[in-house]
Amino acid sequence: MNNGEQKRRIFKYNLSFYYKSTIIYFIVLILYGVIRGEFVEDSFTLITRDPILYFLAIILIVSVASLLYNLIRNMYIEVSDEGIVFADRFKSKAYKIDQIKKIKFSRQVRTSNSPAFRTVRIKVNSKVTPVMIRFSDYENQDELLLRIEELKSKIDKSSV
Repeated sequence: MNNGEQKRRIFKYNLSFYYKSTIIYFIVLILYGVIRGEFVEDSFTLITRDPILYFLAIILIVSVASLLYNLIRNMYIEVSDEGIVFADRFKSKAYKIDQIKKIKFSRQVRTSNSPAFRTVRIKVNSKVTPVMIRFSDYENQDELLLRIEELKSKIDKSSV
């Protein structure tokens, strides 16, 4: 880009799964409470000694806690011309192009009828196990795929 400005893009962690599951658990809890409750002479009493109601409430609390945890953590990936950064609110880990040994794209097929998950494995010089990214876990996954492919082409050119 002009004026020495580097090309970089931030991709946030996708929280839609947590939102959807929390809403669904809340609706199920409310519907179960309404179905199990008793209507007596224009008043509604909730059955509070029902173990299924407690179980649904625990599931809802765990779901809300995991949503809040991921909201506070605020994970994202930053891809730039110089490398890739994995960060959250509390820490970040940056890998420059010269630290990355290899980038390998793959697909993980779940079942025969569902589309494949696109993943990438980034082999870093300082780590034994590769860093793995599932594109569907991040917002704007198509652009993330393009940026990682650009990064791979730069690494391939620099290693030749």
